[in-house]
Amino acid sequence: MTATTITAPAPAPTPVAAPVGVRDGSLREPRRGRGPATLMVLGSCTSLQVGAALATHLFPVTGAAGASLLRLGLASVVLLVATRPGIRTWTRAQWLSVLLFGLTLAGMNGFFYAAIARIPLGVAVTVEFLGPLALAAALSRRPRDLGWVLLALIGVGMLGWAGESGSGGSLDVVGIVFVLIAAVFWALYILAGARVGAAVPGKGGLAVAVTFAALVIAPVGMRGAVHIADRPSFLLIALGTALMASVVPYSLEFAAMRRLPRRNFGVLLSLEPAVATFAGWLVLGQGVGLLTLVAIVAVVAASVGSTLTSATK
Repeated sequence: MTATTITAPAPAPTPVAAPVGVRDGSLREPRRGRGPATLMVLGSCTSLQVGAALATHLFPVTGAAGASLLRLGLASVVLLVATRPGIRTWTRAQWLSVLLFGLTLAGMNGFFYAAIARIPLGVAVTVEFLGPLALAAALSRRPRDLGWVLLALIGVGMLGWAGESGSGGSLDVVGIVFVLIAAVFWALYILAGARVGAAVPGKGGLAVAVTFAALVIAPVGMRGAVHIADRPSFLLIALGTALMASVVPYSLEFAAMRRLPRRNFGVLLSLEPAVATFAGWLVLGQGVGLLTLVAIVAVVAASVGSTLTSATK
């Protein structure tokens, strides 16, 4: 989430060749400045996962749904002010694309936050990567891509074994189910994002989609979110979560997508499970066993391999 995590998709002729882990499925041709662009993607991954770790400090007060609502709601305010989308000129087809994109954002973020309230951050992001991996394999229909998915499944199975054996801490079954649902929404998000990128120019579609996602989560998150009204310190944490987990990473990735080719961009995003594990250890003190680390490496390797082979003819 999983990213979970949101970007403003750039127009492209087709989303089919989207590399694993790429959140919009449509990248432009590479331009100059690949060095700074690499730092942008790494900065995006770091900001996103630190923001997710920061959000867990809200859970005791707001709950997972309340934290997700605060993240999306505050981020939508910033994005709407920054982009000022020209919605008056949008057609019905554009509106439908944006609203569908918002639904996938709501599902991806809501279930991912519900998952990290129950299981370690690094484990959650690792399992969530099954979504884009499975999508890449389904769209490519090549045996070698199915092999990468199999490697990822082996890694996730190792996570379950580590939880049962206690080497990585017991894994909550409900948390695993939540993050698997988030993985499905991540795959749908890639497809919906590519559609919005082709239909709506600029970042206006992203801003409205994030706003709609917040409205979708509001009925289940509002009760928890209002608890920070008289707690300024938690309001600051919520604002920090919105900036670090949404505004900053989306802006960095959008800029990087204009400079990096698909393969490089996808490989860099494939490091997210490792970054999430480090963030969970650094910010939340979530330790991991050796078997868990091996499992995460397996999923990262599957993601990198799928990204590299999907870029070859």
